[in-house]
Amino acid sequence: MTALSVRGVRVVDPFAGTDAVADVYVDEGGRFAQPPAAPDTAGEIVDGRGLWLVPRVADLHVHFREPGQEHKEDIGSGSRAAAAGGVSVVGLMPNTSPVIDSGAAMNRVLGRVAQVGLVAAWGIGAVSVGSQGARPADWDTMRGAGARALSDDGHPVASSRLMAAALAFSAQHGTPIIQHLEDPELAHGGMAHEGAVAARLGLAGMPAAAESVMAWRDVGLLRAYGGRLHFAHCSVPDTLAALAWARAQGAHATGEASPHHLLLTDDALAEWHPTGMAKVNPPLRPAGMRDALRQAVERGVVTVVASDHAPHAAGEKGGPFAAAPFGISGIETLLGVLLTVFHHERRLTPLALMGLVTAGPHDVVGEPYAGVVPGSPADFTLIDPDVSWRVDPAAFQSRGANTPLAGHVLYGRAVATVRGGRFTFREGQVVS
Repeated sequence: MTALSVRGVRVVDPFAGTDAVADVYVDEGGRFAQPPAAPDTAGEIVDGRGLWLVPRVADLHVHFREPGQEHKEDIGSGSRAAAAGGVSVVGLMPNTSPVIDSGAAMNRVLGRVAQVGLVAAWGIGAVSVGSQGARPADWDTMRGAGARALSDDGHPVASSRLMAAALAFSAQHGTPIIQHLEDPELAHGGMAHEGAVAARLGLAGMPAAAESVMAWRDVGLLRAYGGRLHFAHCSVPDTLAALAWARAQGAHATGEASPHHLLLTDDALAEWHPTGMAKVNPPLRPAGMRDALRQAVERGVVTVVASDHAPHAAGEKGGPFAAAPFGISGIETLLGVLLTVFHHERRLTPLALMGLVTAGPHDVVGEPYAGVVPGSPADFTLIDPDVSWRVDPAAFQSRGANTPLAGHVLYGRAVATVRGGRFTFREGQVVS
């Protein structure tokens, strides 16, 4: 590995609280370093003028589908998509086939990520056996194998008894519980937000309360049993109120927003109907709810933005809406949507904005990282914050081209990704 220097770059580092133009050096061991005695001979020189250097971008919520659903995505293609999207670390959801619900399964999936070598992974193990909600999975062995969180994502932990036990385990070991907020009875059969757009299109509605009543139940259990609770893909105002209340009570509660919920409204359903390209769970919401979610991010109630990258095979989303699976392929548009919504419209400072995909997710899993300081592993993304580009799913590294953002113009994107001092993406190409 050769040394690297990035000259005249704007360092936007939420870990260290730094936002300043500087020269950044990486030594031959892949760590940030002090300026060398002879800077002009310090290995490869990259012109960073006009770019941001952002350390350790993490996407806390991805579905790489391996094992069992490799026709949609596998760890190789998912890792390439992450690198192309400017992501250094991913949180791997366990709803594969079979579900990641044991230490042996956790070892296998993390070993595959390490073998590919393009991205680091935070393993997330299932709360229940098979994510069926009946019996606790083997939390101890998964934790021993490297699981950083537990979740039945794709399904809620509907049993109050099971959630109480999971939170008690979290309180003892510090392992966060990531909840897919959904009351199964209220949500049953729903395919879109219960409102005017769904009614006009003849789609079965899913009420906002299906999300928020589970949020309020869970913050009550969190107050009773302690632990660390993280709400995945928040999308309705009452969920945000529950999150804010729990934090005001001193509970360790965090929440994330998905890029598509921050950018789109349920009008996208009509745009893509009768296909299911805009079909997601939780569903896209009306403009008022989308704007409330944006405001929650701006106020710091929501501290993480994660893609909920859910790729599907060609044709699976193009048929009748009712038959289409939920999900959007989103890891390659994560930064573009964030920058479009919050930087292009000047809603957040660069430091606060980048904290949503750096320090925020690291805080959820309890992962320390010092940022751009000498001796720290040199994981960073170079971002052009103002470049405009049109989303073309045919150019995705992911096997999933399922995105309702196809054809949308976004502002800002990753131009290079570096992990451990080595480029994994540059000049439009993944570097394997």
